[in-house]
Amino acid sequence: MTKGPLDGVKVLEFAGIGPGPFCGMLLSDLGADVVRIDRKGGGRGSKADITSRGRRSVALDLKTPEAVEACLKLMEEADALLEGFRPGVMERLGLGPDVALKRNPRLVYGRMTGWGQTGPYAKAAGHDMNYIAITGALHAIGTKDKPTPPLNLVGDFGGGALYLAFGLLAGVIQARATGTGQVVDCAMSDGAASLMAMFYGFKASGMWQDERRANMLDGGAHFYDTYQCSDGKWVSIGSIEPQFYALLLEKTGITDPAFQAQHDRDAWPALHDKLAAVIATKTRDEWTEIMGGTDVCFAPILTLAEAPSHPHNVARQTFVELDGVVQPAPAPRFSATPGAIQAPPPGIGAHNDSALADWGFSTGEIEALKGAGAL
Repeated sequence: MTKGPLDGVKVLEFAGIGPGPFCGMLLSDLGADVVRIDRKGGGRGSKADITSRGRRSVALDLKTPEAVEACLKLMEEADALLEGFRPGVMERLGLGPDVALKRNPRLVYGRMTGWGQTGPYAKAAGHDMNYIAITGALHAIGTKDKPTPPLNLVGDFGGGALYLAFGLLAGVIQARATGTGQVVDCAMSDGAASLMAMFYGFKASGMWQDERRANMLDGGAHFYDTYQCSDGKWVSIGSIEPQFYALLLEKTGITDPAFQAQHDRDAWPALHDKLAAVIATKTRDEWTEIMGGTDVCFAPILTLAEAPSHPHNVARQTFVELDGVVQPAPAPRFSATPGAIQAPPPGIGAHNDSALADWGFSTGEIEALKGAGAL
C-alpha cells in the first residue's frame, strides 16, 4: 500500500477529547506514526470512536516517575507532540515544553486549548460555543431571535484541530530546515477568529450588517438559504452569481418580475416568502431531480444516515466502512501518496510493547516499566 505524505513523521499524542484526537486522526490518515499516551486503566476503547482511529496506544501511569521518564524518552524520538490539557498541567507532570525541548531541541510541541496559554480566560473552563462567542462567529450564526451553536465545528475542529495540524506541520518543516523546534500555542478562539477573516473584511467595507439573517451568506438573502419541501425535508439553494440566479428562476418556473431585484435587501424578506412557497410545492427528491447537479448551486439536505449513500459521495468514496462503522474517509486527496486509515481505534494500552519497541525502548526497559507499575 502506498504510504501517505506524512510517512516518516512521528507524533506523540497525549490523550484528550474533541479537537486533540481529531488532529491526531488527520495526521495519522496522511501517514504519520502517531503514538497516543493513554491513562493506565482508562478503559478498553471503542470501534465507534472514529477520531481515535489509526494510531497506537501506550497506557502509562503518569503519577509514577518511571512513566514520566518514558514519556520524555518518547519525546526524544518524536517530530511533534500534541496535548490538550489546561495551561500548566503538563508542567506539573514534569512534561512541559521547557523540559521537552531540552531533551529534543527539534521537537515541535503543540498545545491545544480553548482560550490559549495566556490571557484573562486562559485558566477557565469552556467549550466550543464559548470560544467562538468572543470572536463574533457565534453572534453571526443562527436565527434573528437567537445565536445557534454550529455543532462544535467552528471552534473545536475548524479553529482548533485544523489549525493545530497546520501549525505542527509548519513547525516540522522549520525544524527539519534548522534543527530547532518550538511551541505551537493553538487556541480555538484564535482559530475561530482567523476563520472569520472574510467577514471582518465584509464589515470593514460596509458589506456586512452586524446582525443575523441580514446578509447574503447568513440566510438573509432569499437566494442563499435553506427551504422546506412538501415532504417536510429540506434543500439548500445558493444562487449568488447572476447566471446561477437566472437558472434558479428558470428551474423553479418563477416569472414574477419582483425577483429581478436580486440584491435589493429591502425586498429580500418578501422574495424569501415567495420562494419558500414555490419550494414547498414539491418534495425534496423532486427538486433534486430538477436542480441537482446543475449550476443553480443546489443540494438536498441529507441526514447523517442518508449522506453516505448520496451518489456523489459514493462515487468519490467519501465515506468508508471499517469494522461495521461508517465513517468519513481520509481527506484531502493526494495523487502520488494517498492517505489511508491505518488501523481501527486502538484498545487502551494495546501497543504497550510494540510501540515502545519501535520508538527505541529495549525489552529490558519495557519490562522495567511493567515492574514499576508505570506501564
